[in-house]
Amino acid sequence: MMLLTMSMQADQISEGYVILLTGLLIVFSALLILSLFFQFGLPVMLYLYRIITKGRDKKIKDIPITADENFTGEVAAAISTAIHLYLNEQHDDENAVLTIKQARKLYSPWSSKIYGTHQKLK
Repeated sequence: MMLLTMSMQADQISEGYVILLTGLLIVFSALLILSLFFQFGLPVMLYLYRIITKGRDKKIKDIPITADENFTGEVAAAISTAIHLYLNEQHDDENAVLTIKQARKLYSPWSSKIYGTHQKLK
C-alpha cells in the first residue's frame, strides 16, 4: 500500500515538472520570436513599404497649403456657435447642496409583526 502511494506521489511530482518545463518553453520561445520579429521583421517590412509606395517620405514643409474658397468667416462662426451651444447644453447647473431629512418612524400596531406571529387560540 505504501509503495502505491509513493509511486502516485512520484507521478504527481514528475507531472508538475512537465507542466513547469512546458510553460517555461512556451514563454521563452514567444519572447525569442518577438525579439527576432522586432529586430529583423520590422526593418524588412518598412523597406518593402518604401518600395511599394515608390516615394520618399514627405516633410510637413514640403506639403503645399491649399485654401478652400467656400470656407468663409461666416461658416467658421456658424460652426463655432453650434459647438459652443452644444457643449453648454450638455452641462446643467444644479444645486450642490445635499439635504438629508431623517424620517421619523412612528409606532403603528398595523405594521407590528408581533401581532401576526403570536395569535392566541380561544
